[in-house]
Amino acid sequence: MEDAVVDLARIHAAAAAGEGIVRETPVLESRTLSERAGGAIALKAESLQRTGSFKLRGALAKLAALGDAAASGVIAGSAGNHGQAVAYAARERGVPCEIVMPETAAITKVEACRAAGARVRLVEGRVEDAVAAAHEWAAQAGLAFVHPYDDPDVIAGQGGVGCELAAQLPQLARVIVPIGGGGLASGVAIAVKALRPEVDVVGVRIEAHPTTIADGIAVKHPGELTRPLVERWVDDVVSVAEDDVAEAMVLLMEHSKLVVEGAGAVGVAALLSGAVAPAAEGTTAVVVSGGNVDVGLLASLARRHESIAGRRLVLVTTLPDRPGELGRLLALIAAEGANLLDVVHLREGVALHVRESAVQLVLETRDREHARQVQAALADAGYELHALAR
Repeated sequence: MEDAVVDLARIHAAAAAGEGIVRETPVLESRTLSERAGGAIALKAESLQRTGSFKLRGALAKLAALGDAAASGVIAGSAGNHGQAVAYAARERGVPCEIVMPETAAITKVEACRAAGARVRLVEGRVEDAVAAAHEWAAQAGLAFVHPYDDPDVIAGQGGVGCELAAQLPQLARVIVPIGGGGLASGVAIAVKALRPEVDVVGVRIEAHPTTIADGIAVKHPGELTRPLVERWVDDVVSVAEDDVAEAMVLLMEHSKLVVEGAGAVGVAALLSGAVAPAAEGTTAVVVSGGNVDVGLLASLARRHESIAGRRLVLVTTLPDRPGELGRLLALIAAEGANLLDVVHLREGVALHVRESAVQLVLETRDREHARQVQAALADAGYELHALAR
């Protein structure tokens, strides 16, 4: 169908619809990633876009295409980013908005939609169930439905990321982009191939997991429109594991100073895990698609990373139950240069002698070797240790 055609002209028109609101997001060189991956890596920081993700581009493009049909209001189904974008775009264009979200959606994303003036409805199930419910209620309430990805105007809007990349990186050789429903991947690929046909585009999915940290792309399969577009324009598609995504999120926070959600970090995870190699020559651009992540999750991932890196050590040991024993233990720890983060007395649920107590210690160490030195020193002093995390 003619209205389903997505080409460079449509992408340029979509970009014009977002002028004054959509930011041209920066491309950031990453020395750490370049060294670890073995090629020149740049990050397209869509996490710094208004509303915290690329989704605003597609939402504004769709509202512009709807014109007067959006006057009575719009409705969308979303796990968060699309909902935030539609709510923001609707507020900017002065139209009412409803967002349908899964009950499992991050609280921060739900509240962001409400803060933008949208009415939020929560439903059971995954993002596909929220989209289906929004589509059904659109007809009942006389609202215009805005699909998160399976819509030519939305796809064209996301294609603006590809246009910017082609202009920002003269040495662009490869683009790595997340794939969920396929709107971003197909839009970027169409734009890049039209402007720089020699550049290849690689899509990255998240491996199936019941409680994924990449909820933004936790879609079972692309849509009826996006599937053939992905098959035609995206050169390759790979998958990455949850653990690799978690490490990528921490690396981006620690080394690139970017707060990135799971869906936005899958491209970096693909490079770190070896699922995708950087281009042999030229620059490989990774689309960091969103930064809307729960602070509690970030704290949990940071603690996990510290344990894996050997910089966080949790020990349990027993002490004679008499004055001064805890002080003696802590003095030994201090002498080894470890930092005490937490100490808890355990007097129940542990097999102890009558005049004995147990303590759980959380220590900050420099690295794995330092952690081993601390444990060896304590063992030499007669403490029986049980390491809960390394």
